[in-house]
Amino acid sequence: MNFQIRQAIAANVAGQDAQELSDIVEDAIERGEEHLLPGLGVFLEKWWNAANDQERQNFTQKLATQFN
Repeated sequence: MNFQIRQAIAANVAGQDAQELSDIVEDAIERGEEHLLPGLGVFLEKWWNAANDQERQNFTQKLATQFN
């Protein structure tokens, strides 16, 4: 993913509260439009970098069950 896209997405959501971010994620998922996937990827990257090992393990376990 192009680094400039990461910066643009981060700038677009800077200062938003948890409910606003939740609304963005839910809207992107409901729409199912491929051009929204990079934004969700940036959200995941930010979360992953802030998560501890246990949170990451829980996430990947849940993710694995969704693909099995």
